[in-house]
Amino acid sequence: MKKRQLRWMRLDNAAKLFPASRRRGWNNIFRLSVTLDEEIRPEVLQKALESIIPRFPSIAVRMRRGMFWYYLEEIDSPPKVIRDLCCPLTHMPFDDIMKCAFRVLYYKRRIAVEFFHSITDGNGGLIFLKTLAAEYLRLSGGYEIPCEQGVFDIHEPPREEELADDFPRFAGKYSLSGKAPRAFQLSGTPEKYLISNLLIAELETPEVLKLARSYGASLTEFMAAVMLSAYIDLQAERVPEKKRRPVRVFIPTNLRRVFPSVTLRNFILYVTPGVDPRLCDYTLEQLIAEVHGQMSLELKPEKMAARIRANVRLEQIPIVRVLPVFIKDAVMSAVSADSEKQTCITISNLGLVKLPEEMARHVERFGFTLNIKRTAPNNCAMISYGGKLYIEMIRSIREPTLERKFLLKLRELGLHIKVESNYGSADERRV
Repeated sequence: MKKRQLRWMRLDNAAKLFPASRRRGWNNIFRLSVTLDEEIRPEVLQKALESIIPRFPSIAVRMRRGMFWYYLEEIDSPPKVIRDLCCPLTHMPFDDIMKCAFRVLYYKRRIAVEFFHSITDGNGGLIFLKTLAAEYLRLSGGYEIPCEQGVFDIHEPPREEELADDFPRFAGKYSLSGKAPRAFQLSGTPEKYLISNLLIAELETPEVLKLARSYGASLTEFMAAVMLSAYIDLQAERVPEKKRRPVRVFIPTNLRRVFPSVTLRNFILYVTPGVDPRLCDYTLEQLIAEVHGQMSLELKPEKMAARIRANVRLEQIPIVRVLPVFIKDAVMSAVSADSEKQTCITISNLGLVKLPEEMARHVERFGFTLNIKRTAPNNCAMISYGGKLYIEMIRSIREPTLERKFLLKLRELGLHIKVESNYGSADERRV
């Protein structure tokens, strides 16, 4: 049998920040999961993974360090699937990332994939997970799953446009950048042993959408405004008025909704709507109006293109190109830490997951979990499937202060919420 030619790829524009911003005990990884209607058989899952990785040469990779830049190198065999641990997003050491930059886990009826963010974003990760789950169902039960709704045909060769770094392609003629002042961030008692506490709130998607639209907002805008309200209250409880800071949320935006791209690599930018609570006592209606207005302005294609241009121009400066990688690491790490301090929390909404009908019969739910921020102990991710909205709030501190405040506000607005978590002893820390 002829050996497959393995590829290597430069990191895309967004990916270059992630290896530089790592620290001891922390890397920027995220998790996607799917729960099926049957117990997962690990030997079948392993076979499914082996079948699909040739179709994803930009995801089935390891990180490599060159003299001037990091790069990705395709792996020739998949990692071993492993039983899920007691906590999501346990530390992925960089030495492991340099062997394989993702891992596949199983627990009861759930399949999870955890990705180092340099290899893909939520959109690419979701396509990988859908294709893996579809292949598992084919092998496990003989189900015929059509290749649609983000399920790839694993017998087709990868398309070059799926492997492209599309940031240079859609960079504008002029650049636009700016720095925001430092924002308020929560603090608390750090958990021991790098444990992460995860709370999942399950809501009815139609109910949330109806409420958000009654305020003239999208679901993401509505949730961002409620989160800002929670942070305003928490800061007022903890910080004297004269020392209070702006509150701002960090929202990743899928640029494929703005530009015609099908890349499976990172293709996201961020918007950071927020307010300064020292200016007035904001009502929820005012916060929603602020978030809606700021996001509408920031998401204009011409403004996004200008911001892409600013990022791309930086890496094209001749002196930057020839700096040794350890110097680039130090500079980008400082930039990343400073950027994180400008927001309180990330809210990432992957939106509605659609599946082929033949596959949807066997899928109960999806999950999406972000790692904690490097400089703050909380993060938040959302995903919708089957009429349900799942909000996953992760923290590395003991106090569930933010979750309580945020969910209480949602309940006061009349929303029905079902909550589950991995709090408790190590044996109980499974969701």
